[in-house]
Amino acid sequence: MIDMRPVAHPIGKIVFALGAFMLAPMAVDLWHDDPHWMVFLECASITIVTGLLLVVANRAERKRALTIQQAFLLTSGLWIALPVFGALPFILGAPNASVTDAFFEAMSGVTTTGTTAFPELDGLPKGTHLWRALLQWMGGLGIVVVAMVFLPVMKVGGMQFFRSEGFDTLGKILPRAGEIAAEMTIIYVAMTAACAVTYMVLGMSGFDAVVHALTTCSTGGFSNYDASFGAYLGAPEWAASVFMVLASVPFIRLVQAMRGNGGPLIHDRQVHTYLKLILAVCGIIIIYRLIWLEQDVSFSEAVRETVFNTISTFSGTGFASTDMTQWGHLPFALLIIVGLIGGCTGSTGCSVKVFRYEVLFQAVRAQIRRMHSPHRLYPLRYAGHPLDKGVVDSVMAFFTLFMLTFGLLIVGLALTGLHPRTALTAAWTAIANVGPAWGPEITANGSIVEFPTAAKWMMITGMYLGRLELVSVLVLLLPRFWRP
Repeated sequence: MIDMRPVAHPIGKIVFALGAFMLAPMAVDLWHDDPHWMVFLECASITIVTGLLLVVANRAERKRALTIQQAFLLTSGLWIALPVFGALPFILGAPNASVTDAFFEAMSGVTTTGTTAFPELDGLPKGTHLWRALLQWMGGLGIVVVAMVFLPVMKVGGMQFFRSEGFDTLGKILPRAGEIAAEMTIIYVAMTAACAVTYMVLGMSGFDAVVHALTTCSTGGFSNYDASFGAYLGAPEWAASVFMVLASVPFIRLVQAMRGNGGPLIHDRQVHTYLKLILAVCGIIIIYRLIWLEQDVSFSEAVRETVFNTISTFSGTGFASTDMTQWGHLPFALLIIVGLIGGCTGSTGCSVKVFRYEVLFQAVRAQIRRMHSPHRLYPLRYAGHPLDKGVVDSVMAFFTLFMLTFGLLIVGLALTGLHPRTALTAAWTAIANVGPAWGPEITANGSIVEFPTAAKWMMITGMYLGRLELVSVLVLLLPRFWRP
């Protein structure tokens, strides 16, 4: 049997921290004389006590090193525990949601997906809005740490490449994973603060600026308005675009830049590819809208709308400032594609990630060349480093599993009675953790509240699998995993 105590101890600590974070929305509601603050006090008490009990009961295991099996259980268990407790305020207080809708909202938050199950947002208490934003912010920070500390060790989806590329190249500057996690946290907090200040300077109220900064830097996309980012057109869209890009580049590079070594960030191949793809897609959509469709929109407005909404989809943030379905079929298809690409590894961005596509295309190219010259060797390299066969195999396995799960999710959602377009975009937004979905069952504010219960639980499963890179969860289903 696997010893669960070293897993329960850190989960208890993080559950305790989650409960402590509930005091922030409690204070906001109390400040605004909203009786809803009592709900957060009750939920915080339950969560803090539960976390403390887990910590105390397993305190003797706090210094024991985790095995690979325990690392898998820790990452999978965390993203179950956090939505369970994170859903409590939605059930016990506004909007008095069902267990399914509350858990969906919390899972959408901690996985930074951004799809909502609530019928309307404008009338919710400020504390509830802040809590939704905090769930995404904590989820964004958590996935960055997991991506750079746990997934490389567990060899999930080719991330073992970054165990040497990300950690060893830092050498004496940041020798331990704990230090790297701490440095990334500092970067994350500083970026969020800078984003909030920028929003305030550009005209947002203090509360709106904080909420949108939390969900921008986590690339989560929750807004406190039914109109999403459409409530703040103009300069805030440009500011959000900059911070969404920053949040979806490798945080390890931002750490190096903070340490005075900006070279790795400037020369990072993955970042270059990501930025080139953004520019290419934006250019195609702008030309298509202005020349092919001859839309009645000014050039500056078309550029602003396209850049903001494309980056929002590419990074997996999911903000929307306009109805993108009015752009025509080609832009819509491109947005679906970029959502399946996602940001960079080691960032708050989601989906498959740019690195894996680069490895995939290299492997395919090498295989085609081998067919022409079977006796020649074609070594694979990435950013000057050799690609181990294990990395390539892991990327291939991940990509195959991702697309297979995506297809099964589309079929499953369609079988619940959803319109084919709804089933496609709902599966897309769930497995890629993107946010928006389109179809006749989607409400005006982008909510899936009218979905059948079975469809909601399928999307919950998709969000969970997609955020944790599929393999780190599905490995738990193997009987041999549980053997000593």
